[in-house]
Amino acid sequence: MIVISNPFFVEDEIEMLNSLLEEGLSLLHIRKPDFSELEMAQFIHQIKLEFRNKMVLHNHHHLAEDFGINRFHFSEKERKSNSNDPARFSKPCRSKSTSTHSIQNFNSLENFDYAFLSPVFKSISKENYYPEIDLFEALKSKTNSKTKVIALGGINAENIRKTLENGFDDIALLGSIWNNENPVKQFKLCQKIALSYSQSQV
Repeated sequence: MIVISNPFFVEDEIEMLNSLLEEGLSLLHIRKPDFSELEMAQFIHQIKLEFRNKMVLHNHHHLAEDFGINRFHFSEKERKSNSNDPARFSKPCRSKSTSTHSIQNFNSLENFDYAFLSPVFKSISKENYYPEIDLFEALKSKTNSKTKVIALGGINAENIRKTLENGFDDIALLGSIWNNENPVKQFKLCQKIALSYSQSQV
């Protein structure tokens, strides 16, 4: 399960992120599009050292080596401008992810470990952002077996199981965590549902 940081300021966010990681969060995507390089460095520095291997940088990728981070996310725009060449990083790239908004885009991906496909449901964090097509139906046309497909957009405790049952490899949470009055409690609930589903598939 993936959690994406709130793109905006959240009080006590660092404390909550450390708590989520302590509770077993698999991957934390750090997406702060308005952060300067200094603000990003200060933000990362506050997250406990032992969790650096679970962090994924969305921007200021060049900071990764200083912090021992080797997971990178590339926006659709970055991917299309070919700026995702791992050769530009001196540190080995352990994992690369990107964002897609159609099954056609997802199927055309090469050299990515996983990709967000969104929005699956009406977004919780973005106003008037909802699926134009049924992505569950679209997934039946998936031909890319090398890249894991991660559901994003409107994922919450009520629809996690349905999402996983309909072909997504994993889920990413944003609005359901940060729009909740108790983000850590909400995460634990979602985590329990996701784990229950994966155990039922063994």
